[in-house]
Amino acid sequence: MGLAELRGNISLALHQMNNASILDDTVLNVCLNHISLALFQADVHFKLVSHILTNIKNIAHNHRLVAAPDKRKIVHQAIFKEFCKVLDTGKPRFTPEKGKTKVVLFVGLQECGKTTACAKFAHYYRNRGWNPALVCNDTFSATSYDQLMQIALEDKIAFHGSLRESDPVKIAVEGVQRFKNENFDLIIVDTGGRHTQEALLLDETRRISDAIKPDLVIFVTDSSTGQIAFDHVQIFKESVAVGAVIVTKMDVHDKGIGTLTAFAATKIPVGFIETGESNDEFEVYEVESFVNYLLDELHGLLKEKTLDDDHDFVLSDRELEYLDEYNLRLFYQDFQRTRESRKLTKGRKPEFKLYVEPPKVFPEAKEKSILEGLSDNKKNRIKFNCFLRIMDSMTNEELDDPNLMNCSCIMRIAKRCDAYVSEVMDMLEEYKLIARNFPKVVSAFSDLLDHIEKINAINLINFMEKNRLSNPSHS
Repeated sequence: MGLAELRGNISLALHQMNNASILDDTVLNVCLNHISLALFQADVHFKLVSHILTNIKNIAHNHRLVAAPDKRKIVHQAIFKEFCKVLDTGKPRFTPEKGKTKVVLFVGLQECGKTTACAKFAHYYRNRGWNPALVCNDTFSATSYDQLMQIALEDKIAFHGSLRESDPVKIAVEGVQRFKNENFDLIIVDTGGRHTQEALLLDETRRISDAIKPDLVIFVTDSSTGQIAFDHVQIFKESVAVGAVIVTKMDVHDKGIGTLTAFAATKIPVGFIETGESNDEFEVYEVESFVNYLLDELHGLLKEKTLDDDHDFVLSDRELEYLDEYNLRLFYQDFQRTRESRKLTKGRKPEFKLYVEPPKVFPEAKEKSILEGLSDNKKNRIKFNCFLRIMDSMTNEELDDPNLMNCSCIMRIAKRCDAYVSEVMDMLEEYKLIARNFPKVVSAFSDLLDHIEKINAINLINFMEKNRLSNPSHS
C-alpha cells in the first residue's frame, strides 16, 4: 500500500465526513471505520486502534449538543491529538556538539538499510557544519564495505575500514581512535547486519560497544517490520543501550505507521526517518509535522482552509462571464509559454527545478527548509512550478470548464499530482485574479487600437491635405 496510499485512504475518509451536511453518529462511525481499516492495513495493533476510536467517540459524544461547525472542528482536533499520542516516540536525549568528539554506533538487522542510514546521517550533519567520519567494521559482508566507502568518497566524508582484518572490534577501535586524533567531532560506526537468532553476532555487537564506548547507539530498522519492531529492539537492548531509532524506507512499505507506534510503545525515540533514495530524503522525525502530512485533509481544515460548501471554488455570474473569456486552458498556455521562454533564454533547464520536487513526508518542515533564505524571485519560481505541475495533471474538461471546480474535483486534482489541497486552491485563486483583470486588459488593448486608428486617420488626413495644397493643379 505504501505511506502515500495510506494517507490517501485517511484523507478520503475525512473528506467524506467533512462533506456530510450533518455530523451525526452514523457519519462519524463510517469515517472512523475507514480510518481503522487503513490503520489495520498499516499493521497498527488492534488494541491501539480501538483505543484511538474510543477516545474520539467519547469526545464527540461529550460535545453532541454543540453546533455542527464547532462539533466538526472538535472532532478534527480529537483525531489529530489521538494520532499524535500514538505516534509520539519522544525526543532523543543525545545532541552532538561541534568541536567535541561524539561516537555514534549503528546496529540493526540485515537488509534494513543500516549502511545507507549511516551515510545519510553523516551527510545530514556535515551539511549543518559538523565534521563527520565513517567507520565500517562489517566483516560479515564485503558489500557493506564497498557501499559505504563509495558513498563516503562521493560525499567527501572521511572513511576507515579494512578488508584484511577479520576482527570487527579491532577495526572499530582503530577507526574511532584515528578520527579522535584527527579531531573529527562526529564518528559514525557501522556494524554488520544481525539476525535476532544469532547470539554470537549479538554478542559481537556488545563487545564493539564496550570497546568504543559510544555516546549513542542507534537501532536501524525498515518500515516493513511493523509491530515486530517492538520485539526486535528489545532483543538488541539486551546487548547494547539503544538510545534512538532510525526507520528507513518509509516511502516504500505499508507498515511504517505500525513500526512507529511500536517504538512509541517502547519509549525509544525515533530520531530520523528515511523518505526516499537521495541523501536529502532523510528527515528529523517530528510527530506533529508527520501527523499533519498524514492527515492532509484535516490539516487544511485546522488551518482554516476548509473545503466545505462555503469554501469551494465558488463563481458568481459576473465571474463566470469573464472566466468563459479566459478559461484555465488559456491560463495554462500562458504558464507553458513562460516556461518555454525561460528555457530559450537560459539555454538549459532552470536551476529552480531542483526546488520543486513534491515532498513525500514532512511537507511543512521540508517546505520551510526549502524556502528559508531564498530570494522572493526563487520563491515565486517555486510557486510557478507548483501551479504548473497542478495544471499538467488536469484533464481537458477541467481546463475548459470552470464550473467543474467543485470540492470533489479539487480533491481529485490534488491527489492526482501529489499536491496539497491548499496549493490547488491557491492556484485557482491566482487564476481568478488574472481572469478578473482579463476584460480590462482586452478593453485597454481595444482602446489602444482605437487610439492608434484615430492617430493614423488624422495623420492620413493631414498628409492628404498637405498633398492637395502642394499640388493645386489636382484640385
